[in-house]
Amino acid sequence: MSRVRRIAAALTMALGCHGLFLLAVGSMAFMLATGLQHGFGRLPRPYGLVADVALLLQFPLVHSWLLTRRGRQLLVKLSPVGFGRELVPTTYVALASLQLLLAFWLWTPSGVVWRGIGGFGQGEAVWPWLAFAGAWLFLGKALFDAGLGLQSGAIGWWAVLRGQAVRYPDLPTRGLFARCRQPIYLGFALVLWTAPVWSLDWLLLATVWTVYCIVGPRFKEARFGAMFGARFANYRSAVPYFLPKLHP
Repeated sequence: MSRVRRIAAALTMALGCHGLFLLAVGSMAFMLATGLQHGFGRLPRPYGLVADVALLLQFPLVHSWLLTRRGRQLLVKLSPVGFGRELVPTTYVALASLQLLLAFWLWTPSGVVWRGIGGFGQGEAVWPWLAFAGAWLFLGKALFDAGLGLQSGAIGWWAVLRGQAVRYPDLPTRGLFARCRQPIYLGFALVLWTAPVWSLDWLLLATVWTVYCIVGPRFKEARFGAMFGARFANYRSAVPYFLPKLHP
């Protein structure tokens, strides 16, 4: 494949992946901040609830399956011809972003809201918003410590752009990873539970996805054990799984 086509493929994937990523993050923040009451789903009860549960489950199930051997093979096929293997990280993040967009924008709102939205000038309303912002900062720090290039999918298209092999980051053990082994999943759960608007929709989403945040990393750690062997075994024995240790 010519150099021009290689660069065009890399830049196209970069724009698509990061555009979808930003849109998904923005949609998640907006929907959580408004109690998931702005989804476009309009199915009547009980079909709306069934559809919402299906939307919740498709994210962890597909997201985890794509990390298996067969899932990776599918990612290679879905990537542009000639760069399937290199673009696996980019394609993976793009698909995860699409999954989040599907979950939030096809959501059928219940209309059941227990605590409404408030502004910063309303005294007690300040603290929920500060907690929500703090959870997002924690999640962002965890993504940075894990290797932002991998978590954002940038290492795939960047390798294609430079005509090099993908350079995956080493086992993360520093920053928040020195306190707990799964700070990304912890940060994701914190974002869910600090949402400033409480609704039936929010409670359903936070409960289902928190279960995934606790259970899902077990499969990730099995892969790390196979990849890093004794290094990961030593790290696992010294650092707690989900709840961080507060002392050095």
